[in-house]
Amino acid sequence: MAEWRNGRWFGLLWWAFVAVGVLQVESACGVVKSEGFVESLMLRPLPDGKTLGHFRFVNDLREEGENGHHRKLFPKAIYQIVQKFRIQEMDLSFTQGRWNHRLWGGLEGLEALGVKPGGVELRAQFRQSNEEADVLWRNLTHALSGLFCASINFLENPAMVSEWGGVRQAGVGAVRQGSLPRETVCTENLTPWLKLLPCRDRAGLATLLERPRIHNGNYYSLRVHVKAGHGSLRLVQTLTVVLKSSETSPASRGRILAPDEDFQFRQPNWSLSTLFGRPLIGACPLAISSHVHMELEASLVEELKRAENQTPKISQDSQNEDRMRNTDGRGDGLDLNFDLVSNEYFQLNLAPEGVSKESSPTAPSLLLSYDVQKHSKSRPLNVGMSWRAPIAWSPRQGPFRATQFLTGRGNGRGAIVSLVHANGDSCHGSKRNTQWCPVSELDDGTSPAIDITTFQIVPWYFRLYMHTLKVVVDGERVSLKKGLKLRLSPADDRKSPAVVEIGLTVPRNTSTLVISVEFDKGYLRIDEHPPDANRGFDLPSALFTFASSPSPDLMSKRGAVPNQLEVQVYSDNLLVLLATPDFSMPYNVITFTMTALALYFGSLLNSLRLRTVREDGVLQPASRFSTNLRKLVALITSRKKLKTL
Repeated sequence: MAEWRNGRWFGLLWWAFVAVGVLQVESACGVVKSEGFVESLMLRPLPDGKTLGHFRFVNDLREEGENGHHRKLFPKAIYQIVQKFRIQEMDLSFTQGRWNHRLWGGLEGLEALGVKPGGVELRAQFRQSNEEADVLWRNLTHALSGLFCASINFLENPAMVSEWGGVRQAGVGAVRQGSLPRETVCTENLTPWLKLLPCRDRAGLATLLERPRIHNGNYYSLRVHVKAGHGSLRLVQTLTVVLKSSETSPASRGRILAPDEDFQFRQPNWSLSTLFGRPLIGACPLAISSHVHMELEASLVEELKRAENQTPKISQDSQNEDRMRNTDGRGDGLDLNFDLVSNEYFQLNLAPEGVSKESSPTAPSLLLSYDVQKHSKSRPLNVGMSWRAPIAWSPRQGPFRATQFLTGRGNGRGAIVSLVHANGDSCHGSKRNTQWCPVSELDDGTSPAIDITTFQIVPWYFRLYMHTLKVVVDGERVSLKKGLKLRLSPADDRKSPAVVEIGLTVPRNTSTLVISVEFDKGYLRIDEHPPDANRGFDLPSALFTFASSPSPDLMSKRGAVPNQLEVQVYSDNLLVLLATPDFSMPYNVITFTMTALALYFGSLLNSLRLRTVREDGVLQPASRFSTNLRKLVALITSRKKLKTL
């Protein structure tokens, strides 16, 4: 019996190897030319001691493939949704937590990192007109709700959906977008998201996504982005998480920290094992490429250069020195005067296989690359960093930081205030960013102004008074007719929300921008309130976009750069209290009425049916009221019988 079992397992293994070989031969012969899958992971140490992990899985498909509708890598569920609902572009995100722009940065494309506001946000652009888009949107929300085990179907209500996308709308087609700020993200959303991957969580970078560790992070965001082109389809799945390692470093162990040093010098040692609970044991076999990148921000590199200049140290590893002198794709040398693998402040667990500069037009960071396909179970990949001495640096910041809050008192009126402050800290010393700094901080002063656009969807029960709109720049009010670009879609009660887009151009030396508008709080019916109505109602976050053309000095130094640099920042969700009815009143009325009816009919039945009996068994004569009532009932019943005859 044991021999038979061993032979059976040997046969199964043999057929498995044959199947893998056939797949490899088919790939080599060009049968799977129409599909491609790439996975990558970017790790970035943050100044407050946490670590940012950004997983990115890209699945490309050419619809004119040789296999017809049969796909080997691209998920069938997404392909059917795109075809059935005629989607041109779709963006779905599940977010838990709050992104800290001050400590984690805000200059690079946060949209690419999947940084979204809390809750669920869905945006879809269809290839059909607005008349047909409403039906497609309603069916799309139900399909996605069942696919990702979420309450996306609540977005079928047109009172919560915008019909245009503001600054993000591009191309021709109807746009619908909405958000559920109070939606909770859980493992039931992560599991179907992982099922869309070719290897799921059985192989590749997805094996690091252990549910308890991911959901216990400080920030966690899932994103699914689908874009259909001419004969092609691309699915981009991203997961952005901010984790804190459980391991402490000698740089902070046993040290008494000052109050202002609390967030700067808590730098624990970290690795893939301490962050995700396991190392990488290999790449997904179906992936074309699989890489892990460690990013060192430009400000951290500058601090290391300055510290090395003050205390010069000669590297003892000539190979590491040659590797850190490597060049990027443009041929510019890195020109580093310190050892990337082991220096005075930190030591890497593994030497990188490649070092390059990030393709950023402002402050490029260093990317240390590791090829996952070169590692296996016998040689796992455990990228990490061990700190030897404390070092402080600031993340890359955008030109402004934006916040939003409410004013007013009571349940009658209020105002929405958007406050934009300039980030002056990033314009001094080595941390300054000449692309975003004010004109007074630049040498030539020839940089153009900055275009600021705010886009927000306001539910219909917040009745905006647009004549109270005020825009104040550095204490001076801006004329609404001359210096403002306003686009407004008024709200319709219980049918559509209000959509406001405000755009203006400000000089680079602007320090403060205030935008305020007053509103009335509407009254909802009792069946329109959620179960926890006393908690309040969530106002979706606003999207602030800061756009600037590259300066002439930057174009001359960096060569080809984008025509316009954009930074997108989401504000926090706001909680608004509305007038709520006394939900206990219907219960009190029902209780009082039922009690009165019970007492009345109980007394009536007792008078009709009950008889008093003495102990000797002799019946007592009925009361006069009972006798008269019984006669009246008999008289009524006898008349009914005569009528029927």
